[in-house]
Amino acid sequence: MHIPDNYLSPSTCAVMTAAMVPVWSIAVKKVKDEITKVKIPLLGIGASFSFLLMMFNVPLPGGTTGHAVGGTLLAILIGPYAACISVTVALLIQALLFGDGGILAFGANCFNMAFVLPFLGYFIYKFVKDRVKTEKGEYTGIVLGSYIGINTAALCAAIEFGIQPLLFKNAAGLPLYCPYPLSVSIPAMTIPHLLVAGVVEAIFTAAIFAFIKKTSPGTIYEGTKQKTKAMYGLIAALICLTPLGLLATGTAWGEWGADEIKDVVSSGNALGYVPQGMTDGFGFESIMPDYSVTGLPEIAGYVLSAMAGVAILIIVFKVIGSWKKEKVGSNLG
Repeated sequence: MHIPDNYLSPSTCAVMTAAMVPVWSIAVKKVKDEITKVKIPLLGIGASFSFLLMMFNVPLPGGTTGHAVGGTLLAILIGPYAACISVTVALLIQALLFGDGGILAFGANCFNMAFVLPFLGYFIYKFVKDRVKTEKGEYTGIVLGSYIGINTAALCAAIEFGIQPLLFKNAAGLPLYCPYPLSVSIPAMTIPHLLVAGVVEAIFTAAIFAFIKKTSPGTIYEGTKQKTKAMYGLIAALICLTPLGLLATGTAWGEWGADEIKDVVSSGNALGYVPQGMTDGFGFESIMPDYSVTGLPEIAGYVLSAMAGVAILIIVFKVIGSWKKEKVGSNLG
């Protein structure tokens, strides 16, 4: 679901980024006004969960891969506005350091995964939980919210992909950017997410929430006492398990490089060309592309990338927390 650069036109990227500006502004204000200094590091923990979950690739129908995002999980744990900030920072680190998601497409990726997913997932979770006031109702809300949230985010990405060949063509009538219309992009993105990725998202969300509720209940949004030791332990365990994400072969739909897209088969036919916007578009070289480290085995590079990403995220939010003045009371929702 990480849209690379040159799949969306610069104007599309600009529109999506502009749409995120008020969201980011409100989210930052909410976090600044409502989250105490001692709770700020929880955003780093939340960002780490999202970052790591996105490294666990799973095979999807059609030979592609996908992953969980954890947006609804974060919204439930720290509130939707804080979740928006956490996922945004995680996506930024992924784009800058690991080349996972485009720089120009950053606003679009944030719209899908840091806005649509956590806010919609949280709304559904609260809607169900507030009407079925039992533990069963709570977990039903978690499953429905996370499942619908990630599938709606995937639909948004599919629409962003699919409008490109309608709006942007060269003189010969060939698409300049993503070459697949809505009739291809929507089923290609939504069906695998409905069948597999959405289920994985729901399982991860429910399992991690149950673990945190049992071991660190005070860290969940309106909680007062923090016990983060177990959460850090879970993060360490996830880092060790990240090589499982390497078992899924193939490239996520819509994330092919310019050197492979011409050979991608759709409806029985290879594309046969590289869109001009991809050959002449924006280029950026990340430090650890595809979560690899030059000179290290693939598994070692993947684990090191996970450690580096988590360390950066936790440090970033600890630094932000150190700048914040102490505030009485908290409300993470």
